[in-house]
Amino acid sequence: MRKYRGSSKLLLQPRTTNEVSQILKYCNSRLLAVVPQGGNTGLVGGSVPVFDEVIINMGSMNNLITFDKGSGVLVCEAGCILENLVSFVDDHGFIMPLDLGAKGSCQIGGNVSTNAGGLRLVRYGSLHGNILGLEAVLANGDVIDMLGTLRKDNTGYDLKHLFIGSEGSLGIVTKVSIHTPPKLSSVNLAFLACKDYFSCQKLLREAKRKLGEILSAFEFLDNQSMDLVLTYLEGVRNPFSSSMHNFYVLIETTGSEESYDREKLEAFLLSSMEGGLISDGVIAQDINQASSFWRIREGIAEALMKAGAVYKYDLSLPVEKMYDLVEKMRQRLGETAKVIGYGHLGDGNLHLNISAPRYDDMIFAQIEPYVYEWTSEHRGSISAEHGLGLMKANKIFYSKSPKTVQLMSSIKKLLDPNGILNPYKVLPHSLSSH
Repeated sequence: MRKYRGSSKLLLQPRTTNEVSQILKYCNSRLLAVVPQGGNTGLVGGSVPVFDEVIINMGSMNNLITFDKGSGVLVCEAGCILENLVSFVDDHGFIMPLDLGAKGSCQIGGNVSTNAGGLRLVRYGSLHGNILGLEAVLANGDVIDMLGTLRKDNTGYDLKHLFIGSEGSLGIVTKVSIHTPPKLSSVNLAFLACKDYFSCQKLLREAKRKLGEILSAFEFLDNQSMDLVLTYLEGVRNPFSSSMHNFYVLIETTGSEESYDREKLEAFLLSSMEGGLISDGVIAQDINQASSFWRIREGIAEALMKAGAVYKYDLSLPVEKMYDLVEKMRQRLGETAKVIGYGHLGDGNLHLNISAPRYDDMIFAQIEPYVYEWTSEHRGSISAEHGLGLMKANKIFYSKSPKTVQLMSSIKKLLDPNGILNPYKVLPHSLSSH
């Protein structure tokens, strides 16, 4: 996003857990700060060396260790690129429980460390449920082996959860064990148009009831998002010939019985059409059309980059209130910037983006802290899936109570007493300075 510029004199590329351990042991003894890096696709500055941290790049640790075709459990190293894992398990008849726009370069270790969400969370849940085990190296070089492959294991504290979503601030994840669901043969995708946000909400409620067990994605975008994608991305076409609508919804179903699923989806769309919830709709006829529908939704972030400066907010909010914030921001900013709203409606996760020709302090002052205050007032989260990183470390109190943050700080001090792991990130600077 050209928002942060890192500075570092040294990048290390360990090939084994033992090398990661030796690096950390040495750096800890010399009080040298480190920053772990995966695919560098994060959006909150979490992998940027802020002053002169040593970069530990995990990309060389990209071995698949084992795959159990019976249970679907995959064990691999942290540097494996998500898309490569997707292809690998696909060949064996399974799918990865997570999918996101950055899959071509993001790495599974980074996904786990940031508890990445994405397009499949509505069906398969978060990585806290899908990661069965992991191996991590602590600041002092100790290797913590929690690389279990069991679905159930209640023996003491489940410490792997500390490393899922802590953004490399408590230890560096070196291996992961993931439960991958079987690939179901029947996937359908519908691209729908709605006249207002209320219809999108109602459509979601109906979809959860009527599509139930086959619903696998429910994404929404507003007409400003669509406009941006059509303007800035090559070869993207509006599925509804020429007419523009106010909102668009992507519904994906995944099941095991093609004719039954298709019938169910068609019946749902018909009743939604009759009930006035959707004003137009297309079901993808083949894989190419399905890809072109997904390209619209996944291409929004790329289109925003091409449009100029972008202020990105990744918020969890009650579904009924979610779009109110987009409208509030439009009132606040008027003609000075474009405000667009899209995201994972099925999970109550809004991607609020403000696009301007260039970064501008006047615009920024209209956005922050208002966005965070509004989210906090509505008991939302200021980071639904991107993490806190450098950008939001000092904003944690909008979503967490002081006592909770204090406890986080105590855990950090216990596991990383010298504060060498990814400093200035996640926890507020007042608590993490050494």
